[in-house]
Amino acid sequence: MIPKYKRVILKISGEALAGEGRFGLDADTINAISDQIKECVQLGVQIAIVVGGGNFWRGRSGKGMDRTTADHMGMLATVINALALQDALESREIPTRVQTAIEMRQIAEPYIRRKAVRHLEKGRIVIFACGTGNPYFSTDTTAALRAAEIDAEIILLAKKVDGVYDSDPVHNPNAVKFDRLTYIDILNRGLGVMDSTATSLCMDNNIPIMVFGLAQPENIKRVIMGEHIGTLVKEEDK
Repeated sequence: MIPKYKRVILKISGEALAGEGRFGLDADTINAISDQIKECVQLGVQIAIVVGGGNFWRGRSGKGMDRTTADHMGMLATVINALALQDALESREIPTRVQTAIEMRQIAEPYIRRKAVRHLEKGRIVIFACGTGNPYFSTDTTAALRAAEIDAEIILLAKKVDGVYDSDPVHNPNAVKFDRLTYIDILNRGLGVMDSTATSLCMDNNIPIMVFGLAQPENIKRVIMGEHIGTLVKEEDK
């Protein structure tokens, strides 16, 4: 089997790591994700991961709190998820490095682009934590930024929902799922795929996005092998 993609960014939301719960980490979910990542690495795929922190804290959750402080707390939440994922991967003998946008040398490497690329070339997983290191920017924007920096071929956006819908499928049973969208569709319709900053960054750098559900962790491998199982976001075909 030959994978369609050689180097990818896998964006995993914090909510996805919580499994069926809304808070914390679900060991079964993390183990299932790690098993799939191991299979992909064994196929020669270079995988960098961006983790969210919504299963512990979101910057916008800090009502009445200074936004910068609240966002920094959210960045720390992503480190918890990154370390948990690193532990699960390394227990499967997959060498993994966590790189943080805010330096915390005792537990992770600082983010250095050239070093991250070198890790990938050596077959190591790289997990990017702390977002961009700046408040007011989401981890979706981090995924777009890191994808551009390391020349990833696609962003795999793993969510609890199995694609992009015209409305929230949790509250609207008649919501319609999109098979393909353009970046402009996302921006004009205000669809909840990525925030506008992340979407614009992907559009400017022509980075495709595949949005799919992580309820079935085997979807990670299916997407990397080229199977269309969610919603593909890319520029309009000429």
